[in-house]
Amino acid sequence: MSANLKYLSLGILVFQTTSLVLTMRYSRTLKEDGPRYLSSTAVVIAELLKIIACILLVYKDSKCSLRALNRVLHDEILNKPMETLKLAIPSGIYTLQNNLLYVALSNLDAATYQVTYQLKILTTALFSVSMLSKKLGLYQWLSLMILMAGVTFVQWPSDSQESASKELSAGSQFVGLMAVLTACFSSGFAGVYFEKILKETKQSVWIRNIQLVSFSLEPSL
Repeated sequence: MSANLKYLSLGILVFQTTSLVLTMRYSRTLKEDGPRYLSSTAVVIAELLKIIACILLVYKDSKCSLRALNRVLHDEILNKPMETLKLAIPSGIYTLQNNLLYVALSNLDAATYQVTYQLKILTTALFSVSMLSKKLGLYQWLSLMILMAGVTFVQWPSDSQESASKELSAGSQFVGLMAVLTACFSSGFAGVYFEKILKETKQSVWIRNIQLVSFSLEPSL
């Protein structure tokens, strides 16, 4: 049962990631009358939905009691300001990253973006080694090198890109590439920093996410 659930979760994750990229790319390149929506608006809405979902999960863990929910939020967030402030750094980085992803998808095709963004695996591994003192084996380092080589080949110019270059100028491609590379580094650092905080405290991941979103809403707005 656990194995089936694992593969089902993996399938859902792959579908969610792929559909998200295609939907974001389509919405940013759709040609229609009127101004295009602001990427910051989409980021704010996503953060609001995230904090609502986390509050509902904490409410469920509190045995569906509003009084217990209020006590948990008060004790774990308001009464622990220093613990809450620890999330200010990754929160600001995640906000920057989410906006950069819209910039990247506005200037790169979905396939190039998806492959290049996988460099976040490399940055996460590097930050894990430096910040969490993790040790990677030979095959893990080899896999990361193969990943880097794959991303390099995807970015390598070819004759087949002439048609695509008519739609995307070299300048816009450079902007998109810089945006996705910056997002890779910010994703790696923020993810490892958040993992480090989770391992050092006993607060639930839902409480930590509420703290995270509470800091990201202000710069997003």
